Amino acid sequence: MAEPGDIATQIWDMKYRLKRPDGTPVDLTVEDSWRRVAAAVAAGESDPALWTERFLGILRGHRYLPAGRILAGSGTGRDVTLFNCFVMGTVPDSMSGIFAHLREAALTLQQGGGIGYDFSTLRPKGALVAGVGADASGPLSFMDVWDAMCRTIMSAGSRRGAMMATLRCDHPDIVDFVEAKRTPGRLRMFNLSVLATDPFMAAVEADAPWDLVFGGRVFRTLPARELWDRIMRSTYDSAEPGVIFIDRINAQNNLQYCEQIQSTNPCGEQPLPPYGACLLGSVNLATLVRDPFTPQAAFDHDALAEIVPVAIRLMDNVVDVSRFPLPEQAAEAKAKRRIGLGVTGLADAFLMMGVRYGSPESAALVEDWLGAIKRHSYRASAEIAAEKGAFPLFDRDRFLAAPGVVELPEDIRALIAQHGIRNALLTSIAPTGTISLFAGNVASGIEPVFAWTHTRNVLLPDGTRRAETVENFAYRLYREIHGADAPLPDHFVDAQTLAPADHLAIQAAAQRQIDSSISKTINCPEDLAFEDFKDIYAQAYALGCKGCTTYRPNAITGAVLEARPRTADVRAETPAPGAPAARPEVLPGETYKLRWPDSDHAIYVTLNDTVQDGQRRPFEIFINSKNMEHYAWTVALTRMISAVFRRGGDVAFVVEELKAVFDPRGGQWMGGRYVPSLLAAIGETIERHMIATGFLEKPEGLVPEVAVEVTAEAVAAPARPPGRSCPKCGHPTLIRQEGCDTCLNCGYSRCG
Repeated sequence: MAEPGDIATQIWDMKYRLKRPDGTPVDLTVEDSWRRVAAAVAAGESDPALWTERFLGILRGHRYLPAGRILAGSGTGRDVTLFNCFVMGTVPDSMSGIFAHLREAALTLQQGGGIGYDFSTLRPKGALVAGVGADASGPLSFMDVWDAMCRTIMSAGSRRGAMMATLRCDHPDIVDFVEAKRTPGRLRMFNLSVLATDPFMAAVEADAPWDLVFGGRVFRTLPARELWDRIMRSTYDSAEPGVIFIDRINAQNNLQYCEQIQSTNPCGEQPLPPYGACLLGSVNLATLVRDPFTPQAAFDHDALAEIVPVAIRLMDNVVDVSRFPLPEQAAEAKAKRRIGLGVTGLADAFLMMGVRYGSPESAALVEDWLGAIKRHSYRASAEIAAEKGAFPLFDRDRFLAAPGVVELPEDIRALIAQHGIRNALLTSIAPTGTISLFAGNVASGIEPVFAWTHTRNVLLPDGTRRAETVENFAYRLYREIHGADAPLPDHFVDAQTLAPADHLAIQAAAQRQIDSSISKTINCPEDLAFEDFKDIYAQAYALGCKGCTTYRPNAITGAVLEARPRTADVRAETPAPGAPAARPEVLPGETYKLRWPDSDHAIYVTLNDTVQDGQRRPFEIFINSKNMEHYAWTVALTRMISAVFRRGGDVAFVVEELKAVFDPRGGQWMGGRYVPSLLAAIGETIERHMIATGFLEKPEGLVPEVAVEVTAEAVAAPARPPGRSCPKCGHPTLIRQEGCDTCLNCGYSRCG
C-alpha cells in the first residue's frame, strides 16, 4: 500500500496536531494524535482501555477518518465543539427575535461550527410592519447582516465561517434571493439553496402558474417555469443557488414524526431541524481493496464489517464528550443522537478494481458497499441501544414505519423493535477535502478524482519552500506497481472528462442507501448548453436525489482549476504592487459627504486618482470630520489606505475588507439597507467612487446612497472577473468540490 507523502504530514501538522500555545508540539507523531482522540472518546466507556485500543484499530492506517473537528479538538481541553455544523433555530419575524438569533449564530461560529438558516420565516420586502408604520426590508437585508457578522468573526482569527441560507420557492422574495450573488462580493459567506417543493416541481412540469405567498397572502403569481428558469440561469452563470428537494427530505426522514426540516448544514449533506447538529466521519474505501490493480482485485467486506460498528460507537460517544455553543444544540443532539457515517476514496477504490466511475458497474458497487455500511450501522446502533439505551425520542412503531427503516433486513428490524436504536439517523456523505489529503490524497467523498497530479509548495524545516508534485493516492499506487511510464488504463477518468450523467449515476445510487443526504458537486463543461444544464436538475429530481449542486466555469466565479494564474487576477493595465509611486502635484478627485446616523457631524471622504492610459485609479484618500472622537482612527485609516493605493496592484480588496467590519455595538440602516459599521460605510463610499471612475464595474444592486457630487469625467474600464486563486496562499489551485472551496496547494478550505 502506498504511504502518504509530505502533504499528509503537513496537513496533520497544520490542522490536527495538538500544540501548546507557544507552538511546541504535544503530539509528536500521528499515532499520538490518534491515541489522544481514541482515549478522549473512550473515557465514558465501562472499560476505557479496551475501547481506546478498538478505536485506535480503525484510526490506524486511515481506515476510518473522523471529521476534522474531532481530530483537532478531542482530548485537548479546548472550548470547542466537535460537531461540524448546525442548523440554527427558527428565525422569528420580529426585530428583537432576529437579532437574538444573530447572537446565537455568532457564538456558534466563534466555536468553529458552520451554520444553516432558513430565512423563509421573514416577511418579504415592502410588507407592512404592523405597529411601527414602516415597510419590511425583507430577508435578504438580514442575510447581509449575518454575512457581515460572519466575516467579522473570521477576521478576528477564528476558523473561517461557513453558512447556508435557504428560502422557499414560494416566498415572495425568491427571485431576489436567486439573483443575490450576481452582485459581486454580496453574501460571500453563504451558500444559497432554494427549497423546491413537490408541488413546485409538478407546476414546472405542467407549466402551471405559481403563487408567491407569505402569511396566507398571495403577493405575486408567475409561471412556475419562469421561476425555475431564473433559478437555473443563475446557477448556470454563477454556480448558485443550489436546489434542495425539501418535501422528499421530510418524507424520507426517520424522524418525520417529531421534527420538520427546512434547512441544511453549509454543504448540504445533513438536512437538520432547528438547533440540529451534524457529527461526521468517513470509512476510507481506498484502504479496503485487496490486490489492487490486478485481476484478483476485490473489496474487503470483512474489514468493512469490522470497521463500521466501531466507528458508530466512536461517533455516538462524541455526542456525550463534545461541547456545544448553545444549550439548545446540546439538547437537540442528545435527544436524537443523530450521526453521519459516510465514505471517502470511492473513486480510488473504483480505479484499483478496474471500474470506470459512472458506469453501471460502478453504480452497482456503490449500492453494494453503501448498503453494507447501512446494514452494519443500524445493527451496531441497535446493539448499543441494548447496552446503553435508545435515543430519548425513539418511538418504535413510527420509527419502524420510516421508508428507509422499512427496507432493512428483518433481523435488524427485530433488533430495533426489541431494544430500540441508539441513533436516529446514521449515514451521510460529507465533504472530506482536508482529511482526504491527510489520508494521502484520496479522492474526496464520492467525488471522482479531480486531478492525477498537482504542484504544491512544501514548507521545509529551515523555513524555505520546495515545489513538490502531489499525486492522487490510486494514481501513485498504480505507478508504484506498474512503473512510472506505464500508460493509464481506459477506466482512469477524472472530473474534467466525465459527463454530468456519470456524476448523477453515482449520486443517485448513493442516495438510495443514505438516510441523510449527500454533499456532491456535478462538474459541468463550460460549453454545456443551457437546456442540457437544466436537464441535470430535472434528472436529479427524477432519480430520487435530495438535492443538486453543479459547478460550471463561468465569468462570475472563474474556472475550477487552472495551471497558471489568470491575467484576470488583476485588472487590465493595473501595475503590479511595488514601491510607492511619487505624488504628482495635481490630482483629479472628488469629496463625498457621508452622514452616519450615530454621529452629530458629517464625515468627508476625499479620493484622489492618478490617470494611467486614460483610466483613473485611486491614489490617496483623506477622511475628515469635526467629531474629534474619530480623529485617531481616521488619520490611521488615511495613511494606511493611501499607502496601499500608492503601491498599485489590485487595490479593490480594500473595499471588501472595510465592508466586512462589523461593529459589536450595532450598525445603522442607510438607504433601506443595513450597514454593519461606520468603516463599512466608508468602504461603500470608496466602492462608489471606484465605480463612478470606471475602476470597478457597476454591480447589480448598488450600495446605500451617500451625498455625492462627481465633477471629473472618468474613462470606463470594466473590471474582469476574479480568477480562482487561493485567498490564503495565492496559488491558482482553488477547486470547487462538494459545495466547498479547497486549495490543492496549502489545504485551505471554506464551505461558504
